[in-house]
Order: sequence, then structure tokens, then C-alpha cells
Amino acid sequence: MERYKNCKICPRECGIDRTKYKGVCGATDKLKVALVSTHNFEEPCISGKEGSGTIFFSNCNLRCVYCQNYEISRDGYGKEISIERLADIMIEQQERGVNNINLVTPTMYVDSIIEAIKIAKSKGLTIPIVYNSSGYEKSDTIDKLKGYIDIYLPDFKYATDRLAKRYSGIDNYVINAKESIAKMIMQVGKPIFNEKGILISGVVIRHMILPNNVLNTKSVLKYIANNFKDKALVSVMAQYFPTGEVIKDYPEINRKITKEELEEVENYLEELNIENGYIQELGEHEEEYVPSFNLDNV
Repeated sequence: MERYKNCKICPRECGIDRTKYKGVCGATDKLKVALVSTHNFEEPCISGKEGSGTIFFSNCNLRCVYCQNYEISRDGYGKEISIERLADIMIEQQERGVNNINLVTPTMYVDSIIEAIKIAKSKGLTIPIVYNSSGYEKSDTIDKLKGYIDIYLPDFKYATDRLAKRYSGIDNYVINAKESIAKMIMQVGKPIFNEKGILISGVVIRHMILPNNVLNTKSVLKYIANNFKDKALVSVMAQYFPTGEVIKDYPEINRKITKEELEEVENYLEELNIENGYIQELGEHEEEYVPSFNLDNV
């Protein structure tokens, strides 16, 4: 893939020749996958009863210190596969009866994924394709996905680049998240559901509450309400737990969120009159949301 030779696919624009070296994201020009699974813990309109056909890609262009999938996103665990094999995996997922193909952390491999989708569709792939990302995207990369992606599932993590710098090592998250999410909504339009209540087209904006950062959550939600209300679904996640570097180096987020923090966010959602979406309940075992990355079905 030509763009991998001077990679500027994501907003880092590292310019590294990924045919020879690893990019800042940790990826080369080879597709790398850690798990292919039927996932039942996405939003109800994504998973439904049949589950979402997830394909977890290794490496990540954002690399948050608190990433719950750090084994694959930061450590790069996974198996290299061909474009043809990825296409076959999509067909195999469809044959399992899942609601959609869920591409998890796909940004680094966009060009290869597009080619795989073309092949899979020529072999009979018909179910919706979900682009499940950190929100750290370039709008022109989203442009290239037009016609290939049915559902966008972006994170909107930070309202300020100060937090993005501390927890993700970047200082241009906010503008890129805002622009790329707007482009996603423009591209696929308002949410459309099938007769079972499963999303077949549209955008679901995710935001995970970080401990001691309710103000950040409120600012993100206010921006969504002012700019994307009624154009996208909103999913507020309460599943944060400390892992990786956080335990040693980031004491301010080295705990789960509290009941009081979640209630404050719930009350703010009511103030903003955001009703089109989901908010997680506070659990006791948030770690259960993290899959076991064992190369199954790769």
C-alpha cells in the first residue's frame, strides 16, 4: 500500500515508511489481528442477541496510558495476516450469524481494510460494517471510507488537549475528533435501525468517564448536545478501571469511578436533554468487559 511508505493516515502524521519500520502506532504495513469473536457487550443496538462480529486489530495510533486492551494496543500482541485472510474472516463472521462486522481499532490499517471489504463483498458479505475507533482520525481518512462503512463507533475522549497530552501523548486530539465525527455523521446520516432494533447505519459516539474528570465528561457531552444532538446516538461508559502505567504513574486516575461521579454525569445528561443513547450502570467487575486476546479464529 503506497500510503504506508510515508504514513500520514492518522493525525500523528509520523511519515514513517511502514514497509520498513514500525510507525509510532506500532504497526507495519502488515495487518495484525489479536482476536476474532462474537461480542455481546457492545451497545444493545450493536450486539443485540446475536452479538457483534468483532475483529480486534493489534497496535493503536492513540496509545492511551489507561487502555484496557493494552496487551494488543500498546504491547502489539497479535498475528500478521493477509488482506485475503481478513476478507475470509469477515465472511466467517457473517456465517456465525452476527449482526455486523466490528472493526476494533482499525485506523492504522485503513487502506488494507478497504481492499479486504471489496474482496469480502465480492464473496457475499452483506451485513453492516462497524468502524470502532478512538476518534483520533483525520477527516480525509474518513473520506476514503465512504461507501465501505455503515456504522461509525468513535470515542470522544477529551474536551481539552491538556488531558489528551497527559493521557495519550498528543496535543491535537480535540480538533481531529470534532472534525472526524462531524464527517462520519455527514457521511452515513442519522441512525437507522432494522425491525429488531439493531443499528444498520449511523453513528454512536462513545465517551468513557475518567475518575476525577467529571468536568471533562460534562464538556464533551455539552459539545455533543450542541453539535450532534439528534444526529447520532450517545454512549456513556462507566467501565473504567486502572491498568497498565496508571497504577504506577497516574495516581489521580488510579481508581474506578464512584457512584457520586456517575450520578453527577447522569444528572447532567438530563439537563442537556440527551435521550438518544445509553449510559452504563456501575458494576463491580469492569474487568469482565475486556476480552481474552488468544488469537481465536484468526
